Formats: sequence, structure tokens, C-alpha cells
Amino acid sequence: MCEWSDSWPSYYLRSLVCSRTATEDSQMKKPNMTKAMLRVVVLLAGLGCCLSVPIPQEDSAEFTDNDLRLAQKYLSTLYSSPANPAGILRRSGGKTVQAQLKDMQSFFGLEVTGKLDEETLDIMKQPRCGVPDIGEYNFFPRKLKWPRLNITYRINNYTPDLPHADVDRAIKKAFKVWSDVTPLNFTRLRSGTADIMISFGRKEHGDFYPFDGPNGLLAHAFPPGEKLGGDTHFDDDEHFTNDYKGYNLFIVAAHEFGHALGLDHSRDPGSLMYPVYSYAESSSFILPDDDVQGIQELYGPGNKDPNHKHPKTPEKCDPELEIDAVTELRGEKFIFKDRFFWRVHPQMTDADLTVIKSFWPELPSKIDAAYENRQNDLVYIFRGKKVWALNGYDIVNGYPKKLHELGLPKTLKSIDAAVYNDASGKTLFFTGDKYWSYDEESMTWDKGYPRPIEDDFIGIRGKVDAAYTRNGYIYFFTGPLQYEYSIWSKKITRVMKTNAILQC
Repeated sequence: MCEWSDSWPSYYLRSLVCSRTATEDSQMKKPNMTKAMLRVVVLLAGLGCCLSVPIPQEDSAEFTDNDLRLAQKYLSTLYSSPANPAGILRRSGGKTVQAQLKDMQSFFGLEVTGKLDEETLDIMKQPRCGVPDIGEYNFFPRKLKWPRLNITYRINNYTPDLPHADVDRAIKKAFKVWSDVTPLNFTRLRSGTADIMISFGRKEHGDFYPFDGPNGLLAHAFPPGEKLGGDTHFDDDEHFTNDYKGYNLFIVAAHEFGHALGLDHSRDPGSLMYPVYSYAESSSFILPDDDVQGIQELYGPGNKDPNHKHPKTPEKCDPELEIDAVTELRGEKFIFKDRFFWRVHPQMTDADLTVIKSFWPELPSKIDAAYENRQNDLVYIFRGKKVWALNGYDIVNGYPKKLHELGLPKTLKSIDAAVYNDASGKTLFFTGDKYWSYDEESMTWDKGYPRPIEDDFIGIRGKVDAAYTRNGYIYFFTGPLQYEYSIWSKKITRVMKTNAILQC
């Protein structure tokens, strides 16, 4: 049971159930809810369960009843307004479903139509944090924060998915993400009441904010404050791991502790505080700059940050944009930059920015080169001395391989760019100021290589960052510029900004 405080944002009452199941009081640290407040909660819950408004849909889209129920629940849980906390949908006052859809589409950078479409539904189906997205950007309303720098935490119980020691390490490391960049200190308590009480539970677990079973809401945390303030709960219907399989406990915990310290969700898809789950390797994790700026606005900078440079999310229309690689995959263009890629569909005008590891957790977080061979329906990804082969979104058995296993010199440390030429059936591999030619049909390396790039591609000087072919042209990317090179006339026909590939 729990008691609510007027100091908490009212939208923490928004996700209620019609009937409450029993839960172990040991999971919760707070005294029982007052009878008057309990009556209000039951009333709101009953209304929330009984009232509904149809989801506006795109005329061309067809959705199942399960899709519509998912959308209704998603919006009422995560996008109901503070004035309408239980997700009650009124014809006047409070937010309509259409308004909630617009809020969600705006938050995720989708086309704001107020209608349910496939792209919006795809976002709704992604595993994510259970804290709503309607708070002010980066901070909960009223900019809640702890009034002290020494904060305690206690792990009340454990998930059966991991050894206790692994859970302890993940939680400690998740707190360190925030203490590294602030003056905050976190101390673990083994008994008694801590500022941040951590527990694992299923469905309704004692705070009237029920979880929803596997692969939905992964966890939630309350903002700083007394009583429930700071408490962090993980859905034990999920499968928590210490690697890329299931849901990485360190990543989920680090995100939730951001809420427990006062941060709201960020719109930056590269931010730790972005609401949708995305895997990252815990051993090499560095807190993104967006999160650093947010937490330091609350608590100030620390003096022990081991990372002097925190990663920023690339801006597609940056005039100085440089890219790492570009390839097509079954008709879509994938443009790689740092730990991200833009996904460009030929029928879409905008480009979606995605974290590499959210698609391919087994790939490195940054790549050097990529190309597609349409004949065998494979995409090859290069990083350092290794190469991966992808069939769609699956890594082909037997990969990664080393570059020398392909026939390249053992002394070669990396590939800068690669491009497959449909017209000749050759794949060109660029490194430094030289390139190799590989015959895909005979699976042999052409003799007389490597050759200087400038000898055969006049005007292309120095290192090539990325390359791809289209309609008889090779597009070479070098720094912030791209060169359109005619395969037939063997000369540069246009010079453009690199960001032109993203329709900037």
C-alpha cells in the first residue's frame, strides 16, 4: 500500500486498475493510503475502465482489435494530461484521444495528424519506460530534485533472471553513470528506509501503477520527494540480463534512476532518457551529452568525470556533417554516423534516426564501411579488421570474419568505404588513398590492385569516408562534401554537401 503526497505530479495517478490484487507490503516502504484517497482512486479507476472513445485512424490503415486496445491503453497510460490523470476521456475538458495522439506524434517527431497510423503504432509496440512523456522537456513539473547530495538506496528484492551479485553490480554501475557527472554520492543501505527503494514486481505491485506483462512497460520510477519519491520498480515479467539478450538491467536502471533524480523523458533519440528502450554495452557506456546537460542543470557538475567528451546526437542538416558509411538494404538507404544510422525509405520524405544496436545488438556501435550485394541479398558491415554479413536483419552464420579471410592483406587494419557496382559486378574497397577491386561473380580479387584512387577516379583525392551507387553514378563522401562521379564518362559531374543525401 502507499500514501500519495501533494508534492508529486498528479499524473502519477493516471494508470489505475478496476480491482487491486494483493501484494507483499515488504516491496513498499510507505504507510497505508488514507481511506479518503483510496475512495478517490477507486472512483477514478472505475471511470477509467468504463469510458472509451474510438481511436481516430488513417483511412488506408487496417488495425486489429488488439492494436486498437494497445493504442488506447498506451495513450491513457502515457499521454493523459495532469488535469485528467486516470486517462478518462471526456467530450469536454481533459484531453481527447486525438489530442493525445498529436502529443505522442509530436514527442517522437512523427507527422502530427491526430490519427493512428502504422508508424505511430510501431512506436507504441516498442518496449519502453513506464513514466509518461507529457512532462516538461527534460524535467518533471516544478523541476523536482533532491535537496541533498548524499542519497541512499536499498535493493528490496531480486529478479530470478540474474544472480544477486549481477543485480548489485548493475544497480551500482547505473548510479555511477549519474555520480560521475555530478556532485551526487550514492550509498547502499542493507536495511531500513532509503531515499530510493528498489524492487521487482509484477502487474499491480503496490503503488496503483500496474505493470502490463512482458515486452511493454519495463520499469518506472517516482521523482524526488518524500514517501514514494525516488522509488524505482522493475517489471519482473520481463527478462532482465547483463548483455544484449532480453533487457539489459544496467541500461533500464540507469534510465529509471534519471527519473528518480528528477529528469523527465527527452525527445533526443540518442539520450539515455529517451523513453524507448535501446541496448548499449555497459562496459563502454558513456552518458550522452543531452543527459549530462539535464542532470547538471539540476545538481551542477562534478569533479570526477572520467569522460571528457560525451556523445552528441548528430543533426542530419548540419552543414559540416560527415558520415561513416552508406548502403542500401532491400530498397531502403542506411546512412551511418557514430552509433546511429538514418533510415531512408524511398517513399518517405523524412529520415528516421536509430541507434545501431537497437537493430543489430551484435554489431559494433560504430562502423567503418558497408555495402549491399543485391544478387545474394546480403549487406556487409566493416569495423576494424572484421566484417559481418547481414541477411535482412539477421547476422549470417559464420560471421564476423577477419578481413584477411576475404583475401585482403593481413596488414590491412580497416576499410574506409566499400561500394558494389551493379554494372560491372565489381565491389570496390577503399582504404587510405588506394582501393581494391573484387569480382563478386567469380569471387576473386582483380589483379593489379591496390591502385591509387585518384588514378582511376580523377578528382577524388585522399580518404573516402563512404560511397554508394545509383543510376550510373558513384557518390563519394569526403568530409562535409559528396562527389557525384559518372561511371560512364569517368568524371565528377556535381559536388554537393554531404547532408544532401538526407534531403537537406
